[in-house]
Amino acid sequence: MIRFENVTKEFGGKVVLNNLSFEIGAGETFVIVGLSGAGKSVTLKHMIRLLRPDSGGVYVDGEEISDMRKRDLMHVRSKFGVLFQSAALLQWMSVRDNVALPLREHTHMGEDEIEAMVVEKLKLMNLVDAIDMYPSDLSGGMRKRVGLARAIVMNPQIVLYDEPTSGLDPVTSRRIDGVITDLRRELGITSVVVSHDLHSALTIGSRIMMLHGGRVVENATPEEFIRSENEVVRSFLESQYITKKGKWEKVES
Repeated sequence: MIRFENVTKEFGGKVVLNNLSFEIGAGETFVIVGLSGAGKSVTLKHMIRLLRPDSGGVYVDGEEISDMRKRDLMHVRSKFGVLFQSAALLQWMSVRDNVALPLREHTHMGEDEIEAMVVEKLKLMNLVDAIDMYPSDLSGGMRKRVGLARAIVMNPQIVLYDEPTSGLDPVTSRRIDGVITDLRRELGITSVVVSHDLHSALTIGSRIMMLHGGRVVENATPEEFIRSENEVVRSFLESQYITKKGKWEKVES
């Protein structure tokens, strides 16, 4: 579904992505981890062509998007929903209007249809009771779930998550993990998650890719990842008190 082929990207003479190649299949929850500056968010931005590679190619459903015309690119982008790290809700809009915004901007749906779609997506997030609230009235976890409802309101095939558990307490973080897992199980959504939270990655991921210096140092299932002998991976695991003793407990999917 998404393929990077020898992608290189530099900023100010610094190589951020270094001949990067990997592939994400339909229905996966593919988690990208690594230290700050490893190239995680830059990789995510290439998937919807917010950035273009200096060399190499990015493919979505077999189509190379780096030099794609605007009309064709809009079609490719319609396959994606995005949950930003801050949730990026508009503070002057209610929950209803925040979630409805993509439908009002990109479809010709009537208000009754829009309302039905908004309620449907808020039900998935257990947030129907918050429909008339404003972002300032919501907890951090609730804002993330509203952002996710907006990300999926157009029924995308792929959702990109930029640090979905950042700034949340452990209980709320695990709740967000559960929502991501439910979306994969119930709607078949392909998820690409950038995260510093290795506990979250091991819980939700079907595969985990670690970047270091713009290169892939590991790309494996969670069970294989925690048993990696790569020195960089082992250091990353140990920094979050995760060892390869025993089996990591995953959310059932």
